[in-house]
Amino acid sequence: MPKSLSEEQVAAYHRDGYVSPIRVLSAAEMADRRARLEAFEADSDGPLAGGLRFKPHLLLTWLDDLIRHPRILDAVEDVLGPNIMCWGSAFFTKEARDQGYISWHQDSTYWGLSGADVVTAWLAFSPSTAESGCMQVIPGTHRLDQQLHHDTHADANMLSRGQVIQMPVDEQAAVDTVLQPGEISLHHIRLIHGSKPNPSDDRRIGFAIRYIPPHLHQINGPEDLAMLVRGEDPHHNFELEVRPESDMHPDAIEHHARAAELHGQLLYQGTDRQPFT
Repeated sequence: MPKSLSEEQVAAYHRDGYVSPIRVLSAAEMADRRARLEAFEADSDGPLAGGLRFKPHLLLTWLDDLIRHPRILDAVEDVLGPNIMCWGSAFFTKEARDQGYISWHQDSTYWGLSGADVVTAWLAFSPSTAESGCMQVIPGTHRLDQQLHHDTHADANMLSRGQVIQMPVDEQAAVDTVLQPGEISLHHIRLIHGSKPNPSDDRRIGFAIRYIPPHLHQINGPEDLAMLVRGEDPHHNFELEVRPESDMHPDAIEHHARAAELHGQLLYQGTDRQPFT
C-alpha cells in the first residue's frame, strides 16, 4: 500500500509521468518558509542567483529540513522506493511581470545520471498558476527515450543552457500543473515540460528537489555528490553531502561551494560557458 499517495495517484504518475497537486505543508507553514526565503534574499541583496540557486539546502537548515520533510518523502517513496537520496535542489523564481521562461525540455538531458528512475518534487512557495507561469507538462512523454536538445543560452531562458528539445511538441496537449503554496507536483526525469513568463503582480517561487535511488551513478564525470535523506545507501556511488550545522555556517559555505562548482561543471560540460555566471 502507498504511504502517502492513493493507488490512483501512483498509477497516474506511472501512466502520465507526473502527479499533482499533493498537499505537504499548510498555507501557514508555507508562508513562514516564504518569509524566511525573502528575509535571506533581503540580507543577500536580492533574489538568489548564480551558485546560490543550486543546492541551497547545503547552506540553510530550514531548506535542509524541507528536502527531508516526511510528507514530501512519503510521496516520493511511493514512486521511487524506500531508499532515497537528494541529488540536487534549485529555486525557479519568476519575479512579478518577469519575462523569464523555461523552454520545452527533458530534465535528463545534461544531468549525467545512469538511469531514468528519478523524480522531481516541485514545491510552490507562492501560487503557481496559469496567470503566473506555472509548469506545463506533456502527459505520457516520460515513456520516450532521451531526445536531442539544442542549447540557446537565451537570456530569458531560466534553464542552465537554455536547452530546447528538438522534436516537435504538441502544445495543445500541454497541462498546467497549478499549485497553491505548500503543494507539490512530482514529475519524471524524462517528462517533457516547460513554462511561460509571469505577467502577474506576484512572484512565482518554486523549489525543485531532485530525488534519486542510490543504485544510480554519474556517467559524465568521475565524482558526484548527493544527500541520503531516507533509508540506506548500499551502493556508495555518490560522495555523501553534509547537513549544515547552522544557517550559512563557514563549513557549510565551503562545502556548498565545492558541491555547486561540481554540479555546474556537470551541467555545462561540453560548452565554453563558466558555471553559474
